[in-house]
Amino acid sequence: MKVLKHWMLWSALAGCALSASAQNSPPPDGPPKGPPPEAVAACKGKAEGDKVKFAGRHGDTISGVCHKMGDVLAAMPDGGPPPPPR
Repeated sequence: MKVLKHWMLWSALAGCALSASAQNSPPPDGPPKGPPPEAVAACKGKAEGDKVKFAGRHGDTISGVCHKMGDVLAAMPDGGPPPPPR
């Protein structure tokens, strides 16, 4: 009986530990690796601060300004980046 209680306790603790570590891990695909390709393409041949328009991921037209992000020049949408998908 004592062995069964110990086994149950250890199983419960292991389950809690696994659950907690799964909640803190990044999504399977990981965080985005930089600006979207559409935003980079919109600023190709442009200078930082230039205004551009480009087609968004859902086919909508987005107005923005080219900004340097690391070593990449990409369009930042007017009003900031769009909200994350739900």
